[in-house]
Amino acid sequence: MKKYLLDTHTFLWFMEDSKFLSKNANSKIINGEIYLSIISLWEIAIKINIGKLELNFSLEKYENSWKKIGGKLLNISTNHIFNYENLELHHRDPFDRMLIAQAKVENLIVITKDRNFK
Repeated sequence: MKKYLLDTHTFLWFMEDSKFLSKNANSKIINGEIYLSIISLWEIAIKINIGKLELNFSLEKYENSWKKIGGKLLNISTNHIFNYENLELHHRDPFDRMLIAQAKVENLIVITKDRNFK
């Protein structure tokens, strides 16, 4: 079974059953071993706090629903931080850079629409 790490927008699209999530990505999420970084929850909380994002439900409800469908949370480890430190600057968003570092360390495939992840 393939293991996937969801980018923040992918997580939100999946949880909200958004038309923006492709059928291919949806299938991978349903049929794979799926992870969400704690970084994504932090990013969402920041965006809610500064008024850049509104959710249909509380962030806590999203996280609880994620766990109920078998999704796993990926915490930050020192190995992730060390990998982050050595990443080339192809992507400047600090949240996305940490997702890339985590995916590399944990051997996860990132599901994202962001072309900068390549």
